[in-house]
Amino acid sequence: MQQFEVNPIVALKLGSYDISFTNSALFMVLSAALITVFLVYSTRGRALVPGRWQSMAEMSYEMVANLLRDNVGSAGRQYFPFVFTLFMFILFGNIIGLVPGTFTFTSHIAVTFAMAIIIFLAVTVIGFVRHGAGFLRLFFPHGAPLWTAVILIPIELVSYLSRPISLSVRLFANMVVGHVLLKVLGGFVVMLGLFGVFVLPVLVSIQALELLVGALQAYVFTILTCIYLHDAIHLH
Repeated sequence: MQQFEVNPIVALKLGSYDISFTNSALFMVLSAALITVFLVYSTRGRALVPGRWQSMAEMSYEMVANLLRDNVGSAGRQYFPFVFTLFMFILFGNIIGLVPGTFTFTSHIAVTFAMAIIIFLAVTVIGFVRHGAGFLRLFFPHGAPLWTAVILIPIELVSYLSRPISLSVRLFANMVVGHVLLKVLGGFVVMLGLFGVFVLPVLVSIQALELLVGALQAYVFTILTCIYLHDAIHLH
């Protein structure tokens, strides 16, 4: 499990608090830098017939824009910069972590929970700003018999409050399990020596699967964010 250890690179203290610059922070900064380079480089030409890099940037843009439009509607357009940034940050973090010798910051519950709680608080604030106390109708579906409030309200409340937990654990767990599996199988390949050549194709296949899982988890995190935004803006 050494691959998940957070190690300080620059030791810093603020009173009794440890605010060291760690390997996790380094790869967060690296992800943000690579996203910036990718988007700036791919869109600098703005060709009518896009090349490969511009096509990838446009596909990412269109996918997130479509998610917002389909799940939130036109009211979600103003939240596009945040949702797009979130998707790209998670996507690059997941993919970079598959490179040997790097660090997967999305494999830490502290990181994924921090993102999830920010989304949870932001969505809650948006709901109350748009609807005031009427946002509480989210916890009692429209048209339901009044007597069911005793059952439905606690269920809806628990479901709502568990959102940051389910959102963060899903991403964290998938990243941890995938990387542990790759590490274990990679160790077997080394132990087998020359016979490891026969196991190597399996390891390459799992690596490709992990690449797909990384992209899929970024997509799932993003679409759930869009669904939460829909609930805050349109209620049930």
